[in-house]
Amino acid sequence: MPGIFDAKLFNAEVFQQYVDRIPNLNRNELIRSRAIRPRPDLATAMADEVGGNYITTPLKGLIGGAAQNYDGGTNLTANGTKTFSHSRVVVGRANAWTEKDFSYDITGGEDFLENVAQQISEYWEEIDQATIVHVLNGVFSMTDTAGAAFVAAHTNDVTAKQNSEGVTGAMDGTTLNTTMQKACGDNKSKFSLAIMHSMVATNLENLRLLVYLKYNDANGMQRDLAIGTLNGRTVLVDDNMPVIEVNPTYAKTSDQALVEGKTYYTRSGSSPNYVYTPVETPSAESLSSYYEVTAYDTGYVTYVLGDGAIEYTNCGAKVPYETDRDPAKNGGEDTLYSRQRKAFAPYGISFTKASMASLSPTDAELENGANWELVNDNAASSKEYINHKAIPIARIISLG
Repeated sequence: MPGIFDAKLFNAEVFQQYVDRIPNLNRNELIRSRAIRPRPDLATAMADEVGGNYITTPLKGLIGGAAQNYDGGTNLTANGTKTFSHSRVVVGRANAWTEKDFSYDITGGEDFLENVAQQISEYWEEIDQATIVHVLNGVFSMTDTAGAAFVAAHTNDVTAKQNSEGVTGAMDGTTLNTTMQKACGDNKSKFSLAIMHSMVATNLENLRLLVYLKYNDANGMQRDLAIGTLNGRTVLVDDNMPVIEVNPTYAKTSDQALVEGKTYYTRSGSSPNYVYTPVETPSAESLSSYYEVTAYDTGYVTYVLGDGAIEYTNCGAKVPYETDRDPAKNGGEDTLYSRQRKAFAPYGISFTKASMASLSPTDAELENGANWELVNDNAASSKEYINHKAIPIARIISLG
């Protein structure tokens, strides 16, 4: 017997068509920015793999080498190209929602299909965007030598700098442009999208640097979108962007006993360039020599993405939508189940699975820098890594 939902026959294929037809302004703009590059071809490849949650694909290197003298007498030396390995993981997510028959009865029989489809479409859009942010957080948590060099070159921390408006720590009209050049040099034109917190967006809006796009609603009224433009790049505003502690102030701890879960620091160097190092296993006997953070500023992370910065594959689930009915519970209720499997792979950066407990990474595992590394030639020693300037991904840390 087909599954039913609010006493109506449920057809999973029809429901999927409803979901796919729902206009999704943020998602459409994200795709239009060219920052997300669809890779549907990999879905089949993953399905053919034994353990189709992880796949490694070749990434062709660029030609190079110095031009040699052509004088009719000099023998030419041929150069080769490197092939790098790019690995990606499938992120599986699922959820379920229950509706009571009684709710249907007292609302006069709302058209559940379109209503639920619209909410699920928006729900999974938010999950996908959050997943991309978790991936980017992980990329910028890399600590190996090549990864740390990438993080340093592709990060513009302005939290202690005075901008053109005389404000310390805030973005201005030059911050985005400077960040793109710092990350990719003469390839900065590849950048097409920035995702930022509303605090940062409001600051730029007040400076009349950020202009919001508009749309006409069903009643013909013109409204602002949470989408704008800055320096010719599309801007998405999302308050789920990372907020971090920056510019900490340290002082000798006043604790009389170790506080569980608290981070203590040792200090080295000389003023004003003291270096504070977290203590992995603090000792109660040395407590008086430790330092702690007494204050900090709130830093907002803005991610800047270029063409093809994230390769996206919808791998599909065997049963993406299904329903189940319990006629006895709460007078009768129906549950809708939804599942998805998608891969979001940053260009030029591989997911290593170095710290992953199951067949799908959790959000915390996506944010673990140990699970990411720049693509390389997999040599046993002296690995050769992709040129970081070819990776159009950057971040800005600001106070607003």
